[in-house]
Amino acid sequence: MRMISARAPFALLLVLPLLAGCLERGRSPVAESMGDDDQYCQANGTVKVGSPEYVACRKDRDVQRQNAEARSDRRQRDLGEYMMNHPDVH
Repeated sequence: MRMISARAPFALLLVLPLLAGCLERGRSPVAESMGDDDQYCQANGTVKVGSPEYVACRKDRDVQRQNAEARSDRRQRDLGEYMMNHPDVH
């Protein structure tokens, strides 16, 4: 019984890094690099939340983020295709 209780903390230490990686999946690097949309769109308190300017700003930020993620995905796909077509290049 003592052997099982000693293995549990060791197994937990091995699994924790894997679980931490799962928690990071929600946000893309592109989204992280763009910063906080709410803070950006309020422009230091000069634009009120819910105003037409604020709504337009949030929509623009969403479009910018989607375009940046599409470019990133396209570059990754192009790199994969290049590597598949040129297996002899190091």
